[in-house]
Amino acid sequence: MSGTAEPFYLRYYSGHSGRFGHEFLEFDFRVVGDGRSAIARYANNSNYRNDSLIRKEMCVSALMVQEIKRIIKDSEIVKEDDTKWPQKNKDGRQELEIRLGSEHISFETAKIGSLVDVNESEDPEGLRVFYYLVQDLKALVFSLISLHFKIKPI
Repeated sequence: MSGTAEPFYLRYYSGHSGRFGHEFLEFDFRVVGDGRSAIARYANNSNYRNDSLIRKEMCVSALMVQEIKRIIKDSEIVKEDDTKWPQKNKDGRQELEIRLGSEHISFETAKIGSLVDVNESEDPEGLRVFYYLVQDLKALVFSLISLHFKIKPI
């Protein structure tokens, strides 16, 4: 498969420290070995109602890695700059780090509650690209988790 040999890494983090301690959602994808597969890791820590840390790890195919790369490239996130995005605050922060071939980008911004927050920022176009990319990646990760694992609420 073409494009699997280029270095690839993706990490997303969203979290805050509050009344229930450090609560966060984090996932990453990293290519392993000869590039034919990748390891996807997921962690979710919510201490609300005495919930415990959820950690999942799975192997995903090169085809899945290609699709993630396509989503990233189509979003054109590498053209964006986070200098005018809202700074992290008491409500928390989001981080997105991507290594795609020779390009390496890293973003940090405050948590985004809705598109209203995006539209009221100093860089609504750039933050909108970030917002929709993160929504797409989270939907993909949650789908992969539900396909790989049987998670039943107690």
